[in-house]
Amino acid sequence: MLFHKTKQKMTKTGAGSSSSRIAPDERTTDPPPRPRVKFAQLLRLSDVATQSDTDEDRDDVNSTPGSNPSSPTNSSPRLSSSTPPPFVAMSPWTDPAASPYVKSPWIKLSPARYDQTQQQSALLLGTLLREEGHVYSLAASGDMLYTGSDARNIGIWKDLKDFGGFKSNSGLVKAIVVVSSSGNVVNTATSKIFTGHQDGKIRVWKVSLDDPAGHKRIGALPTFKDFLKSSMNPKSYIRVRRHRKVPRVKHFDAVSCLSLNHEAGLLYSGSWDKTIKVWRLSDSKCLESIHAHDDAINSVAVGFDGLVFSGSADGKVKAWRRDLQGRSTRHFYVRTLLTQQNAVTALVVNAGSAVLYSGSSDGLINFWEGDGSLLSYGGVLRGHKLAVLCLATAGTMVLSGSADKSVCVWKRDAGGEVHQCLAVLTGHTGPVKCLAADRADDNEDEQGGGNSWIVYSGSLDKSVKVWRVHENIARA
Repeated sequence: MLFHKTKQKMTKTGAGSSSSRIAPDERTTDPPPRPRVKFAQLLRLSDVATQSDTDEDRDDVNSTPGSNPSSPTNSSPRLSSSTPPPFVAMSPWTDPAASPYVKSPWIKLSPARYDQTQQQSALLLGTLLREEGHVYSLAASGDMLYTGSDARNIGIWKDLKDFGGFKSNSGLVKAIVVVSSSGNVVNTATSKIFTGHQDGKIRVWKVSLDDPAGHKRIGALPTFKDFLKSSMNPKSYIRVRRHRKVPRVKHFDAVSCLSLNHEAGLLYSGSWDKTIKVWRLSDSKCLESIHAHDDAINSVAVGFDGLVFSGSADGKVKAWRRDLQGRSTRHFYVRTLLTQQNAVTALVVNAGSAVLYSGSSDGLINFWEGDGSLLSYGGVLRGHKLAVLCLATAGTMVLSGSADKSVCVWKRDAGGEVHQCLAVLTGHTGPVKCLAADRADDNEDEQGGGNSWIVYSGSLDKSVKVWRVHENIARA
């Protein structure tokens, strides 16, 4: 009852005489409420802030206060290219620089980009496609092409046609090397195929005599005998973690790369376990294990004058020198060629020109020129927007595949001081993960001088594209 009476009294008071009312002239004006910013507006602000330089220039003109007062560009905050309104708190949604995504080295843009209007003049011969997995590795040998995928398959292609394949029990195929017993990369019945896998194993395959399209597994590196012998010797163990030791002859993490020394009969394997292992092909014995880097090794390349180069996610490129000691071999550290914050993702050596190329996650390609036992820094090639994932050489050319889905074809001039971009090969819908090149059969140059090359580009779009490129000019 008390509450009811009080309510009636209050109602009566509110309906009292006009003397208690506020005159219209004496009313106080409260500040208008601040407009609420919707989530979609914040997203539009973030998109506008990350536009290209051309878009920024255009938005600056549109957002000028005196340009067009009636334009919706000036009245709506979501289309402004300037800083957000005062009532919008800075966050990763409104300040792109605050997002950890833009700090990733894998999406960092190169300081210079290739010209998108450059004429695409290389000839695309065809596309090889298998719906079984992303292509991570390639190896060309004569008229045969081997492809490795994350479906644990090694596909075989002959004359641009599906020629079969073989499958491993486990492990993504990250590297492939084809070699004959004589040390020359040819396609014969004596050829062996070495594959490096995500599970840390190196498997060895051989062409079946009964079925040329079939391959059978004949072993692994290390051999079971060597692994068992090493396991029984406590001195052969190395510490890989705080409470874990493994035999030094075996990789305990993914085998990321393989490189072959034809003359010495040696195979080098680099791994994410930060080591390089040296294998003698004649008896599949591990001769040496080198703790080379402080982070995962992404690439190993056999060089010139007894040098071997390694590139790692620690941002370093190191040079090692081989010293033969009877039937054994030892490698000694020479120098560090490159130290940077961005990961080194690919290495390749042009043995004929004595040039080393290094691709990085910032989209740049550094190169060094050899003069005897000395290496001098040559410069940098800028052609990709995103990380360089693979490199290959073809005569006087070097090819680079990138996460920006393109392949750049570079040629080094006779003096070695300038690299010219002959062509930019596009067409993949995913990052270009691997490259291989082989001489074309018709090397009688119709244009006078130089050679034609067949270039294979493997991508995470599950396809392999086949190109014909000429050393002097990209052939149309």
